Amino acid sequence: MALRKVYLIQPGRDGPVLGKGTMAPYTLMRLASLVPEEIPVEIIDEDLRPVPFTEMGPGDLVGITAKTLQIDRARWIARHAQARGATVVVGGTHATLAPDEVARWADSVAVGEGYRTWPQMIADFDRGQLQPRYVDEAWTDLDDLKPLSDRVLRQVDENRRYWTPYLEITRGCPRNCTFCTAIRVSGRVMRLRPVEQVIEEIERRRIRRFFLTDDNFGLNFRLNPGYMEALFRALRKLPLDGWTCQAEQMVADYPDLLKLAREAHLDKFFIGFESANPENRRELGGKAKGNIERYRQVIERVHAAGIGVVGLFVFGFDADPPEIFQSTYDFIRTSGLDGVSITILTPYVGTPQRAVWEAQGRLIPGVPWSLYDTNHVTYYPARMTVEQLARGYDWLSRKLYGYAGIAYRGLRQLRRYPLRDWPRKAFNSFSTDFGYRMECAHRDWVPAADGIGYPVPGAGRRGVVLNPVLTTEGAG
Repeated sequence: MALRKVYLIQPGRDGPVLGKGTMAPYTLMRLASLVPEEIPVEIIDEDLRPVPFTEMGPGDLVGITAKTLQIDRARWIARHAQARGATVVVGGTHATLAPDEVARWADSVAVGEGYRTWPQMIADFDRGQLQPRYVDEAWTDLDDLKPLSDRVLRQVDENRRYWTPYLEITRGCPRNCTFCTAIRVSGRVMRLRPVEQVIEEIERRRIRRFFLTDDNFGLNFRLNPGYMEALFRALRKLPLDGWTCQAEQMVADYPDLLKLAREAHLDKFFIGFESANPENRRELGGKAKGNIERYRQVIERVHAAGIGVVGLFVFGFDADPPEIFQSTYDFIRTSGLDGVSITILTPYVGTPQRAVWEAQGRLIPGVPWSLYDTNHVTYYPARMTVEQLARGYDWLSRKLYGYAGIAYRGLRQLRRYPLRDWPRKAFNSFSTDFGYRMECAHRDWVPAADGIGYPVPGAGRRGVVLNPVLTTEGAG
């Protein structure tokens, strides 16, 4: 069947925020740039506009990328597209980690990064020979990453339609946290894009602010210090308003690189402290040990370099008692953190954590994938009840994400900058905690057959979920 058009879809959930999207479709922008110029391609972010099912038909190839929490919505989209005669290919994290499950309803499954297999899928479909599964078995060499095409940049119009563009500079993480999917979808070897390639992309996209999607960018302070120095020296020449990235505590031990990072317009690190409980150290892959005094030292050193710190914390490890919420809050309120992320431990497919709990019969049955969002309890904790974990999380979110707390932390970060820089630094100073406030609001999200669901005030306080068994293909 001759290929008529390619649709690339990012499943939605929340819709626009103040008229703009919150999650730029960076992966789809990369894949769309691999589509031959003579073939029409359309990127659809469902948070900004509905999928145009009535325009689809035979000869159309529909590609959907989805994380675990989006996969129920991806299935709903796939069925509606297939009903119009279109062919559906599904890739992304969940398809890579659970291809057999996705293969039950997708016409074809893309396992792995897809930079090699996606062009092959397009060619095979055009010849009428699309295969049921494509596996990209080798990690992509980032030296040869194809640039984002001009037609993709024009179509997405990210500077006007999205609050914060995304960018990737490195890929991979050698850590092996029991609860993380990173090494299973990006590999354990850190791969680096050439510095000149990164700078060229930033300039072509005309972005002034960005969030790095790299799983552990900061680890390169230790692994690739020469690369980081060259990158920071190149970035500091650009007229950037600021950028943020994920890191480990060890960035605090490299004062010279911290100074260069600040000169390169880095606003803040998202640092995975993960837990204030030292009994959890074995679960954390070596990057955190629950050492509160070390946490304070890290924050002070990074602040001394003029860079903000967002602390990331996970709750529900097997060693966590109900008191973990109060002890973590006691640390946070005296820590000087500029932002805080709190999440509930979530047993994603393909992780050692899920394998253990599955063998122990500790996964709550019937919970749909759409609630695997780190805001819901999806398993039976070891040292507290499901209700204690959910209520403790709700209590802490109210403590942290009230408007007064957000304003206090945002103003504290803003005051680190000269007054003349406040207009261009204000967004980054407040946006992080506002985003996490929105995430915690998903506790009141009730699943539905459309794979998205809807908010019901107070639903989170009444239990884990309401009527969890809504689909025939669930997580449990």
